[in-house]
Amino acid sequence: MLNEKPVFGFPLPRIDGPLKVTGTAPYAAEYHDPGMLFGYAAQATIASGRIASIDTMEAEAYPGVVKVYTYKNRPSAARSDKKWKDEVALPGHPFRPLENDRILFGGQPIALVVAESFEAARDAADLIRVEYHPDEPHTDITVERAKSYVPPEARKEEMRPTDPRGDAERAYEAAPFKIDVEYLQLGEHHNPMELFASTAIRNEDGTLTVYDKTQGSQNSHDYVCNVFGLKPEDVRVVNAYVGGAFGSGLRPKHQLFFAVMASLDLERSVKVEMSRSEMFYLTWRPATIQRMQLAASADGQLMSVRHHAIQTTSLHEDYQENLVNWSGLTYKCDNVKLSYELVKTTLSTPGDMRAPGAATAFLALESAMDELAYEVGMDPLEFRGKNFVSYDQNDDLQITSKELDTCYRVGAERFGWDKRSHEPGSMRDGNDLIGWGVATGVWEATLTQAEAKVRLFPDGKITVMAAASDIGTGTYTILAQVAAQELGQGAERVSVLIGDSSLPKTSVEGGSWTAASSGSAVQAGCLEIRKTLLSLAQKMDNHPFGNAPVEELAIRDNRLVLDRNDQVGLSIADILGHHGMASVEGHGKVAPDQEQAKKFTSYTHSAVFVEVRIDAELGVPRVTRVVSAIDAGRIINPKTARSQILGGVVMGLGMALHEEGMIDHRAGRIMNHNIAEYHVPAHADVHDIDVIFIEEEDRMASPIGVKGLGEIGIIGVGAAVANAIFHATGTRHRHFPITIDKIMEGLPVR
Repeated sequence: MLNEKPVFGFPLPRIDGPLKVTGTAPYAAEYHDPGMLFGYAAQATIASGRIASIDTMEAEAYPGVVKVYTYKNRPSAARSDKKWKDEVALPGHPFRPLENDRILFGGQPIALVVAESFEAARDAADLIRVEYHPDEPHTDITVERAKSYVPPEARKEEMRPTDPRGDAERAYEAAPFKIDVEYLQLGEHHNPMELFASTAIRNEDGTLTVYDKTQGSQNSHDYVCNVFGLKPEDVRVVNAYVGGAFGSGLRPKHQLFFAVMASLDLERSVKVEMSRSEMFYLTWRPATIQRMQLAASADGQLMSVRHHAIQTTSLHEDYQENLVNWSGLTYKCDNVKLSYELVKTTLSTPGDMRAPGAATAFLALESAMDELAYEVGMDPLEFRGKNFVSYDQNDDLQITSKELDTCYRVGAERFGWDKRSHEPGSMRDGNDLIGWGVATGVWEATLTQAEAKVRLFPDGKITVMAAASDIGTGTYTILAQVAAQELGQGAERVSVLIGDSSLPKTSVEGGSWTAASSGSAVQAGCLEIRKTLLSLAQKMDNHPFGNAPVEELAIRDNRLVLDRNDQVGLSIADILGHHGMASVEGHGKVAPDQEQAKKFTSYTHSAVFVEVRIDAELGVPRVTRVVSAIDAGRIINPKTARSQILGGVVMGLGMALHEEGMIDHRAGRIMNHNIAEYHVPAHADVHDIDVIFIEEEDRMASPIGVKGLGEIGIIGVGAAVANAIFHATGTRHRHFPITIDKIMEGLPVR
């Protein structure tokens, strides 16, 4: 019933690529309307306290300024927290811009200047005079940890630490080999290329079309309608192209509120775009302290796992991640105790950043596993294999597919792991200390509710419609390939319409579920088309299909044919023409199988192998080789799939060696709020990255056999780098990122 010339598995170039590389793909800030106004937000310069006075007279008098909004004159908006909570909201009280005089975090917007030009709005914002009653900032997790608490309300039930099993304390004390170590990871910031922006176009009939930088057009749509009390049909949100997000665009940001607020109030189109420095006071990966207490028997079997984590959150919301539970399911262990706490800080609410929870958890877990392997005296890869587990011990569920052991084997062969010398500091090349490290990665393979419409025309052209987003992951291309495969066409015959709140419903794009969910919805829509065509054909005189079920039919060369004999069939044009139809449409829907979930769960897996070279005198680290072996189900497009893993690996290098938000804890403000001083891996930092996909098709994880790729690429990379640095130098580093100064302190004395 599928395409005779398979489209699945073909490395099709991204169909949106030409638009992006030629600069013709319009992003949220690149839409314009005659008479449009521009907004610019002024930020608080303290981290905590209250506004004593705010003087906007000089700003209001600046040429071109139309209005200045503060908490004193902000138009009314919803009162209840429920109205402000979006699809992925957290426990607590969502941030409400310009609600009152209270300052909750440094960089908080305290005024919005609206002017005839961006420059006028920006310059006038500098003229606002503010005096504060400051409070003492609380931004240092190492200090605030003394006031940590168990979150009273879970973000999701599955984010609560699982119940203890066995007796972790007794097993730990009885074990011959054990470690008790603590890891500190400082906050990271997303920094996608596209700045957050919202362009609210006021249409002639008073309705709004909002172009928003978001990972979910329908999430932004519902937020706007709820906060401002608008009818759903009066608002349309578009995010056709998104210049990266990494999770930062999951929740609506204050520029969306400002653009809509000003547009409604002034009855004109309004654009609000953030500056790069403002981006640092938004969503971020929280600083985290993790204590790992692991114990093993003399033959390398895990006897006890205890994992306690403390993360930062804001004053007004309890951000939470599924963090410690990974330590209970990655390896076989019958004695496990997991715990998770938060600390309140005068910082903005953290948010999901690529592989939230897992990226942080595996930084500690996989570093600790390496430490314990050396305590036992085993090869780190052998130690992991020794503790392989085939099911989910946390919830006592079967895993739909798991090729992690194959990832270990194939990755090790490609990397040449058998040539590794076990002793730290024993591998050198001239002045370079060489280290090889390994780590495991796991991420959940999720299927969410999703819908899609597919329309097939007589000439074989196809249109796919869904509200799904493409944040650079390849959604346009993947959905085109699914439709082409299912309806017997080339991908060039498919037009994909996504990123529009008026299209069939989907979840926000995150969690690596978009390809599995929206792709399966497209597949279901294509099946509906084949069913409809068969039903129409069977109403025609002398049709050739008899009582053949739809499963025995295929579409080839614009004809509905018998799969076993494509000489028997009818052209789609004839079928539709006979019934006076210009096209045929299928509405596909998918949702998780609740009965299956009672017995099974699904994950993606990886094995990451890393080589570092460290200058023995200067301590400069270079990650010269990475092999990432991935078990992620069916690979629809090897090119876009590989790109996802490459991007994840590079972000993992940043986590290990570069990225940290530097906070002046005296003032509670971020000091390096720009991409010159906030270091991320550059071209010179990235060398050879070899990506291997383990062939697998998991129809239980999703109807199209896909398990997702967006997150798994980053998980474990940071720990593999840290383990390689230990292997090169003999010094363990537990404070991330591992910068040159830390490496120099740990270099062997010559």
